[in-house]
Amino acid sequence: MPRIALATYDPGAEPTKDRDLPVLVRALTDAGAEAEARHWDDPDADWGAYDLVVIRSTWDYSWRAEEFGAWVERVGAVTRLANPPAVVRWNSDKRYLGELAAAGVPTVPTRYIAPGEPADLPADHEYVIKPTSGAGARFAARYTPAEHETAVRQLARMHAEGFTAMVQPYVRDIDVSGERALQFFGGGLLHASRKGAVLAPGTPYDADKVAHPDLEPWQPTDAELAVAEKALTAVPGGAQGLLYARVDLVDGEDGQPRVMELELVEPNLFLFLHPASLPRVTEAILAAAAED
Repeated sequence: MPRIALATYDPGAEPTKDRDLPVLVRALTDAGAEAEARHWDDPDADWGAYDLVVIRSTWDYSWRAEEFGAWVERVGAVTRLANPPAVVRWNSDKRYLGELAAAGVPTVPTRYIAPGEPADLPADHEYVIKPTSGAGARFAARYTPAEHETAVRQLARMHAEGFTAMVQPYVRDIDVSGERALQFFGGGLLHASRKGAVLAPGTPYDADKVAHPDLEPWQPTDAELAVAEKALTAVPGGAQGLLYARVDLVDGEDGQPRVMELELVEPNLFLFLHPASLPRVTEAILAAAAED
């Protein structure tokens, strides 16, 4: 009987935001595994006692990047971790978008402003500022050139907290065609979803945001699949080392899909929206736990 831990965050007194977690634990248990959810920062967890640790919803990790990175290395040294530590390290910093672009993957154009660098912001188009390490639209906001001073204050706050900022043009087609999330699991496409725009004009960067508004199932196009597969091929070590991946796409000014984000650490699976995918996810996790 394989022992499997699904790593999640500690919600404290609040209910967990991971709607899929109890469903997945139950499915793995029903399939014959000894499965449980464990808080990734639980000091009493014996990670080496598991055959597989799957990072599922460690959704506070970007607040505690250094601590989380140390945990990833520690767990990867005593058991199999999915995704592998090297992939998690690479994907935890969104400067990977520059590497994808250099590899020929269509991406949203991105510049980076590290602490101590001048606030070189666009003066002729709307843009988005967000951290290179972040989740759930935390510290993300969109600006017009007329809002320069507000944007500079956001940069100052981020830099004071040690964050490098990324600056992207606001992709206006997202207001029409949304953002598509192509979910891969066990080496193949699992399902896809589409959501509406997250960043409304004038929303403060430190305001709580709905991370997945108007979420609905989506049938990916051939062009979307091609871009997603090209992005996964460009991951260091190749796509074959991944148990799971989510590729978030938006349409560029040319109407063609571009990578907005590549989620290889703790992507929401949206199984509540795609319940038919649960058996495939369960089977893939069991197979990973059985690998030598």
